[in-house]
Amino acid sequence: MKYAIIDSGGKQYKAVEGATIQVDRLNAEIDEHIDMDKVLLLVDEDKVEIGAPEVVGAKVITKVVSHVKGPKIIVFKYKAKKKIRTKTGHRQQYTHLLVESIEME
Repeated sequence: MKYAIIDSGGKQYKAVEGATIQVDRLNAEIDEHIDMDKVLLLVDEDKVEIGAPEVVGAKVITKVVSHVKGPKIIVFKYKAKKKIRTKTGHRQQYTHLLVESIEME
């Protein structure tokens, strides 16, 4: 199985050819191709390449499938005996990427 560990937005994701990954929202149109150059680890069957900090010449070619919103998270702050109560919410935006190929130059 061929896969790579990539860095996007300060987070690490496992990219497998043919699979989709969900990353933080990227400024890209749907069906646009994105080359991920920050490959930290590359595994191809028995061959393993570890970057220091990145694998030189490796890239993951992805395609934007969709933009979605995550679940709503409720934040409630409360201070006893002070009548302080604040309730806010947040929905993180994500981008679904289809991993088309993992290349090594």
